Parts: sequence; structure tokens; C-alpha cells
Amino acid sequence: MSTTPLNLRQLALDKLPRSHNAATGRPRRVFSRYVIPLGILLGFLTLFGTSIAKQLLPRKKVTVIPVVAKRGTVTSSGAVLFQAAGWVEPRPSSAKVTALVGGVVDELLVVDGQEVKKGEAVAKLLVRDAELQVEQAEAAKEMANGELQRAEAEKKAATSRLNDPTHRRAELAEAESLLARANAELARLPSLVQAAEARQKFARLSFEGKSIAGTAVAGIALEQSRRDSEMAAAELSELASRRPHLEKEVAALQSRVNALKDQLDQLVDEHRTLDDVNARLVSAEAACHQALVQLEKSKLQLERTTIRAPFTGKVLRVLASPGSRVAGLDDSTGLDSSIVIEMYDPNRLQIRADVRLEDVAMVVPGAPVEIETPASGTKLEGRVLRPTSSANVQKNTLEVKVELLNPPSVVTPEMLVKATFLAPTTTQQPDALTETQHLFVPKPLVQSGPQGPFIWVSTPDGSAAQQVIKTGTDTGDGLVEVIEGLVITDKLIASGTDGLQSGDNVEAQAEDQILGMKR
Repeated sequence: MSTTPLNLRQLALDKLPRSHNAATGRPRRVFSRYVIPLGILLGFLTLFGTSIAKQLLPRKKVTVIPVVAKRGTVTSSGAVLFQAAGWVEPRPSSAKVTALVGGVVDELLVVDGQEVKKGEAVAKLLVRDAELQVEQAEAAKEMANGELQRAEAEKKAATSRLNDPTHRRAELAEAESLLARANAELARLPSLVQAAEARQKFARLSFEGKSIAGTAVAGIALEQSRRDSEMAAAELSELASRRPHLEKEVAALQSRVNALKDQLDQLVDEHRTLDDVNARLVSAEAACHQALVQLEKSKLQLERTTIRAPFTGKVLRVLASPGSRVAGLDDSTGLDSSIVIEMYDPNRLQIRADVRLEDVAMVVPGAPVEIETPASGTKLEGRVLRPTSSANVQKNTLEVKVELLNPPSVVTPEMLVKATFLAPTTTQQPDALTETQHLFVPKPLVQSGPQGPFIWVSTPDGSAAQQVIKTGTDTGDGLVEVIEGLVITDKLIASGTDGLQSGDNVEAQAEDQILGMKR
């Protein structure tokens, strides 16, 4: 029995016209057999060439670091977060009670830990020098008062002379009297001359008559007649020469009268004298005031020899001792040379706690704190004030200030305490516990750009990129929190960013796990 091969093609139904299959069968086989494989091959070659070309381009060598992640737990209000050791100190600080005047400490009136009231004496200085200064200032004040009284008396006299210039009127009256006398003599002069001429004529004629009589007249009578004639001639000559002198005297007296009238009208000297006296009075008043100020200053210096407490509180420590010298407010000395005691307010205390750096992120201002100390049998209440900038490199801690609420009297500064930091009040349910992750980067790596803070990152394809971020709080240990812009898997470029451009090829030399700092 012969077997004939079964041709299944004969069983197929041909639904298209035969002419159509013959026309389209060959192009379909060319596209599926050649075009598609060729396209796939070209795409592969393109990707391969691009990757090879990128590998051949020069790469800038950089150092990368990971993003620092810290986990925190948001707990219910009052839950314990962590504990830290600390010590008590005055808030905000202790007060230094200083001597305001220099001197030698004579007596100390307080001891360490003693309660003092405001204004209570805490120490006394030697007072004899200050007392002598007060006595000297009092004597200077009395002298100044005497000078002031003298100036006031001079002003009174000068004012009286100005308002009632009797002395000027007396001088004027005297000058006018002399002028009138001179005018009278000048007016009488012609009659005196006429009388002298008559007497001279009579004496001359008498002498001539007696001379003619010869021996009939005694010689003594003739001599007397001759002298009378000469005296009359001399008197006449003297009266004749008096006119110019009298006229000059009258003119001089008239000028003096005019000058005295002007002086009486203007009183220039009196005004000048009064102004001078007023100036001396002002100087005397200033000297008196200065002496009074010096006296008050001396009394203040004497009062300050007793050093008093500036407020009600406790003595923290006594720094001076009897016989030691304090400098006071002398600018040439330091403040410490004037400190006598240190005080503090027992109602205002705070805790300075050493918080580990990994716990700093959980420190929230205003959060409650429980404080324990052997000096108190109960737990004390506190409240977080703020973290400080004082970090301890050896202990890897940061100091945090905690306000002590209602501190008991047994708690004093410098006591060691244990502070338990509690979770602050939140809006979550009391039993809700949420674990959160905080991302941090080294602060020196954060730069500023037109779009805000950014940081250089290395992308998975080996290129550099500027990643814009949003920063949060500064932890104080060189890290800054990143709220937006980074994920935990990002690689930060820690070095080699000088001249770096976005898209540049970079090659990581090493991965620094210590905050990106070179070791």
C-alpha cells in the first residue's frame, strides 16, 4: 500500500482573491524579515555608541558622600525622649556686687549661702579718707558762698549807682560851681583893672607930687609913695595878665561840665561796672554750685564705702576679704578687681544640660523636662529654653538650657542634676507612635543660587547636577536638615565642585562616610 503525503495546504480556505495574495505576499515578508531586525540593530548600535562615547569623554574626579539620615519618634505628650546630665546655675547669670569706690575692705558682713535683702549692707570699707574729703568739700562750699555774697553786695552797689548816680551829679555840681566862680572872676576883671588903674594913677601922681616937694616931704613918706606906685603898677600888670588864664580856665571848666553832663546822661562806667559785677556773680554762683556738687560727690563716696545688695537674693560666693583692696570705678583697672561678692536670685534658676548630638533633633523649646537631684526628694519641673552654641568635642554633646520652674530653697547653683526630656504637647492621639526619618547634609556643602539653596549631587548616570533643596533647622554639629529636594539614596559631591557645571561627567574617587570631610 503506497502512502501519499498529506498536503494540509489543500485543506486551507482561501478567502482572498488569488490575485491579491500574489501581489502582497512578498512585501510583507521583506518588512518582517529585514526592516524590523535592521531597526533593532541600529537602535542597539546607537545606544552602544552613546555609552562608549560617554565613557571616552574626560571625567572630573570628585568625592561623594551619602545623605545623613536620623530616625526620630513622635510620641504622645509627656513620653520620655532621652536623659542628660547637667548642673544648676543662676538665670540668666549670677550678679557681681562691686565696690563703686576704691578702698580697703574693713569688714565683711555676709557669708556664702546667706540670704540678703535689697539694700542690706554686705561689706564696709575704711571711711576716714572719705570723711576728710567731705570736710574739705564743706570748707570749699563755705568759701564759695562767701565769694557769692561778696559778688551779690557788689552787684547791689553797682545797681544803686546806676539807678541813682548821685556821685555824678555831685561832680557835675562841683564843676559847674567852679565854672561859675571862674566866669564871675572873668566878669569882675574889667572893674578890677579899672580900679587898679585908678590906684596906680593916684599912686603915681602922689609920688610925683612928693618928689616935686623935695625936702618938704620926709624921705620915708616919699619912699612909701614910690612903693605904693610900683605896687599899683604891678597889680595893674597882674590883672591885665589874668584875663587869658581866666578865659582858659573857664573853657576848661566848661568842657569838664559838658563831659560830666554826658557821663550823667550815658552812665557808661556804671553800666560797665554792673556788667563786670554780673559776670563775677555768675562765676561765684558757678563756683558755689561746683562746691555743692563736690560736697554731694564726697558724701556719695562716703556712703558708697558701705557696699549694699542690689536685690533680694542669696550670696553665691564671697570673693573679697578684710584688708584686701578694691579698685572701684577706676577705668584703668578691670572689673574683677572691684568684685566683693556674687549673688543670685533663688527663684530664678536654670539647668545647663549636656545633650548628645543624636538627641539634639528632639530638643524643642518649651518642651517639659523632669529634673532630679539628691538634694530634693521629689522631681522638679522644668521647661526647655533653647540650645546653646557651646558644643563639647570630647563628649560629643551640645549644651541646652532648661528653665527650673518653682525651684525649692534646697536647690542651689552648681548642683549636679539629671534631666529627663519629655515629648511636647502634640495634636496626635495619646497612643499614636510615628517613626519619622530626617535627612541631614553637611552645612558647608549647601550653596546659594538664583533659585535658592542647592547642593551638588552625582546622578546614577555619572553626571553632576545642582539639586535645589529646602533647608530646616541647624543642629549645631555641622549638619543642616533638608526638608525637601533629597532622598536617602542621593550621593552628595563633597569635593571637586570648583568650576563644575550641570551635566559634567564626574568620577567618584571615594565615598566619605564621615560627613564628607577628608581624613
